[in-house]
Amino acid sequence: MLHLLKIDLKKLLDYRTFWIICGLYFFTLIVGAASGMEFLKWLSNLIEGFGESININRIPLYHFPDIWQNLLWSSGLLKLGIGIMVVISISNEFTYRTIRQNIIDGLSRKEFLYSKMLTNFVLSFSSMLIVFLIASITGLIYSPSLDFPYGFTGMDFCIAYFLEVFAFLSFSLMLGIMIQRSGLTIILLLFAFLIEFIIKANLDDYIPDFIQFFPLESISNLVPFPFKRYWFSEIRDHVSLISLAVASFWTFLFNYFSYLKLKNSDI
Repeated sequence: MLHLLKIDLKKLLDYRTFWIICGLYFFTLIVGAASGMEFLKWLSNLIEGFGESININRIPLYHFPDIWQNLLWSSGLLKLGIGIMVVISISNEFTYRTIRQNIIDGLSRKEFLYSKMLTNFVLSFSSMLIVFLIASITGLIYSPSLDFPYGFTGMDFCIAYFLEVFAFLSFSLMLGIMIQRSGLTIILLLFAFLIEFIIKANLDDYIPDFIQFFPLESISNLVPFPFKRYWFSEIRDHVSLISLAVASFWTFLFNYFSYLKLKNSDI
């Protein structure tokens, strides 16, 4: 497995676009996740009376245990950026025939797919690890008190976030293998949420219970929107086993369809 990962990383690490997109993604992830309180302080200085009517230090965005779901949901919005990198990476394999060269050199099509899945795993784990570290540090700084183990009750959202990113990268990889053209695939990736939204809007009145099983909906459900609790609305503040099962099933299907396409393609 490590050998397959090294083969794929060797191609990516020599590719400037990989460094630019991944650099922008992780930079935005770190700055966005760590600067929420500074943003509120900036607002209080910018808007007269904002800091007087609302004590920003009492807004529990960065307090344990809320911080886990807050930061992991917000960070999940950025996964589209790294998904585009996966699309460009797999499209280049077909454009520059490196996939053919890998097959000629003795790599099976299944091993080629494994190498891409392992890279997706590394990217997803790195993203989760960064958000985990930022949540731990900022939580210690801004939480009024550290109540162990209550403060860490939301840490299971880290697993859900990892699956959210890995499932979306698997979806991006599948689209890239199916279409094999980076521009067209990126457009479809950008519009995928809109397409699914239109389909759900037309089915919601007839089969509302079925909506949670749509692929992108199931990925989003892993870490549900948390901020409604601050205007006293009920939220799901735990990881749902059904959401994990549905998203895992779609992740398996995305990679299985990728394998079927590779198996039957004239590379």
